[in-house]
Amino acid sequence: MTDRPHLAVIGAGPAGLAATLAATARGVRVTLIDSAAEAGGQFYRQPAAGLRARRPQALHHQWRTWERLRDGLRDHLRAGRARHLTDHHVWFVERLSQGFVVHAMLGPEQEDPATVHADSVLLATGGYEQVLPFPGWTLPGVVTAGGAQAMLKGTIVTPGRVAVVAGTGPLLLPVATGLAEAGVEVTALVESAHPREFVRRTRALAAQPARLAEGTGYALRLLRHRVRPLLRHTVIEAHGTERVEAVTVAALDATGRVRPGTARRIPCDTLAVSHGMLAHTDLAESLGCRLDGVTVQVDDEQRTDVPGVWAAGEATGIGGSALALAEGHIAGSSAAARLTGTEPDPREWAAALKSRTKLREFAAALDAVYRPPVHWGDQVTDETVVCRCEEVSAGAVRAAVGELGAGDPRTVKLLTRAGMGWCQGRMCAPAVAGLGGCQLGPSRRPFARPVPLGVLAQEPDHPTEEGPS
Repeated sequence: MTDRPHLAVIGAGPAGLAATLAATARGVRVTLIDSAAEAGGQFYRQPAAGLRARRPQALHHQWRTWERLRDGLRDHLRAGRARHLTDHHVWFVERLSQGFVVHAMLGPEQEDPATVHADSVLLATGGYEQVLPFPGWTLPGVVTAGGAQAMLKGTIVTPGRVAVVAGTGPLLLPVATGLAEAGVEVTALVESAHPREFVRRTRALAAQPARLAEGTGYALRLLRHRVRPLLRHTVIEAHGTERVEAVTVAALDATGRVRPGTARRIPCDTLAVSHGMLAHTDLAESLGCRLDGVTVQVDDEQRTDVPGVWAAGEATGIGGSALALAEGHIAGSSAAARLTGTEPDPREWAAALKSRTKLREFAAALDAVYRPPVHWGDQVTDETVVCRCEEVSAGAVRAAVGELGAGDPRTVKLLTRAGMGWCQGRMCAPAVAGLGGCQLGPSRRPFARPVPLGVLAQEPDHPTEEGPS
C-alpha cells in the first residue's frame, strides 16, 4: 500500500468525504485530516457518543447521504486504503521540491505537533459564519445561528428557552426549525431579504426543485410551530444586563435603510444571528493559490493554480452541501487520475459535473437574494464593540478611516489593533471593511490558526515522519 500515490485531504465535511471516497476508489492512498473528533463537518455534525442519542437523524436532513459517506469511509479505513486523523488542527501546508508537508496540532489543547507527508493536497476547509455588529451583540445569549445549530446537533442542548433567529441566508430556516422542534419558543424569524428578490430569480431557483422543496418544508414546519416570519426586517439592537433580554427589530425600505416608526421590541433570552457565510481560505492563501475575491479559484477539475493542490466545497464559493459533494467528487477523481499518471476523463464524473453547473447557478441566485442590508452600518453606534478580541469600537474604526486616512482593513488593523486578536480578524474583518468603506480582501496570514511557540520549537527543520511527530 505504501508505494501508492498519497493524497492528503484537509477537512472531513461533505466535500472532504466525497473527495476521499472518490480518490480511494481510484487506487490512491488518502489521509483525511480534520480538527473534529468525528467525520461529518458542521453539516453532518453528530451527537457525542456518550450522550447515547436514540434518534440522531431527527436533528439532521439528508441522513441517507450521510450514512453512505460514513459507511464508505469505514470500508476504506478497514481495508487500509485510507487513514482518518481526528483532532488534527492544520495550521500550515509546506511545499517541498517533492510533495507537501501538512503541519498540524494535536488534540483539544493543541500543544503537540504532527506532520503528514503527501504527494498532493486537497483543501476542503469549508466556511464560517459572518455576523455584522449591532449595539448589544456582545451580550451573553447572542450566538451565531450556526453555533446554535452546532449545540443542538452535537450536544442536544438548546441555547435558551425563548429565541429570535435573525439576519439573512438559507441557514436561518433550518436553525429556526431545529430550535422550534427541540422545544424552544421561536418568537420570530427576522430575515432582511425581500420576497421580490426570489421572484426575479425564479428561473435559476426553479432549476433545483429539491432545494426549493426543502426550503418549503422548513417554512411549513415553522408555520405549524407558529413562528412569526418578519421579512425585510433587521435587528437594530439587543437589550439586557447579565444576558440578552429582548431585541429591537425594524422594517427596511427599498434602499436597505431602517424605516422610521417601524421598530418593535421582542422579548427573548437567545438571539441566533447570521449574515451569511465566508470561505476558509487561509491554507490556500499561504500556499499561494490564486483567489477570486474571497474564494479559492479553481479550474474545471477543481485544481488551483498551484501544482498538486486541489480545492472543493465552500472554500471555492459558498453553495451548500450538495454542491460541496459534487465538487469533492470531481476533485478526488481528478487528483487520483493525475497522481496515478493517467489523463483524467471527465466522462467518469459527468453526473457530478452536470450537478455542479446547476448548483453553482442556484448558489449564485441565492447569493444575490441573501445579502446583508446595504446600510447596516447606520445602526452601529460609535460605542459598539467591533473587534471583540482587542475591544476596538466602531468609533475607533471610523476615526482610523476618516481622521487618519486608512484606506484598507490592513491599515485600520495597524492603527487600531482590530483583527490582531485570537481570531485574527475572522469575526471582525467584514465589519471593519464595511464600516471603513473598504474592500474585503485576502487576509495575508502566514498561518491558518494561532500556533503556540512550544509547537514551533518542536517542529523539525526538515520533517521526515508521517503522522504524529
